[in-house]
Amino acid sequence: MPSEQIPSEPAAARAYRALERLIVTLDLAPGSVTTETALVERIGLGRTPVREAIQRLSWEGLMEIRPRAGIAVAALHVGDWRKVIDARRGVEILLARQAARNVANEAAEQFREAALAMQRAVINGNVIFFLEADKALDEAMALAAENPYASRLAAPLQTHSRRFWFRYKSDTGLTEAAEHHVGIIKAILDRDEEAAGKEAKRLMALLRSHAEAAVRR
Repeated sequence: MPSEQIPSEPAAARAYRALERLIVTLDLAPGSVTTETALVERIGLGRTPVREAIQRLSWEGLMEIRPRAGIAVAALHVGDWRKVIDARRGVEILLARQAARNVANEAAEQFREAALAMQRAVINGNVIFFLEADKALDEAMALAAENPYASRLAAPLQTHSRRFWFRYKSDTGLTEAAEHHVGIIKAILDRDEEAAGKEAKRLMALLRSHAEAAVRR
């Protein structure tokens, strides 16, 4: 299972990972307001790395820094889920195809670990484990694709998408989501560029259908 914190990571990266998880899992409630001091105390890291993480999350649209008024966690508007998927679709297909073309040993092992973690998450019915595995898959994709421009574009969209999925679909969509992700991993490990692109397209279509259903509720 991917770990919540990687010991070799810089403190700012660990702070970002911890805050991102709190946002995705709604432990930092959408629309709530907090402070830098409260976040430092909550995740147990220093003020400087937490401040850097907040700046990054602000740039990604997950937090809003309000001078003299605190730090607001981005609200969740269900209609925005479709916009996130629409923005994400093309870059995900591109990354999957390039990952299948370029995948090497280090990334291949990360893909295998992510697939196993997703399967264990389904067996245990553990949504948090799945979210961690999904994050690990995104990181393996970024490594294998060797396209930092596409990866940097995709990363915040992936985080927004995970938060919407956790809010609106995690109670019923775990098995289906895992199957689609494992399909992408298999195609990449087979070095089948066309199949990887098709599997990524299928996943985006699934997420788009979830977003549309959430709007109709």
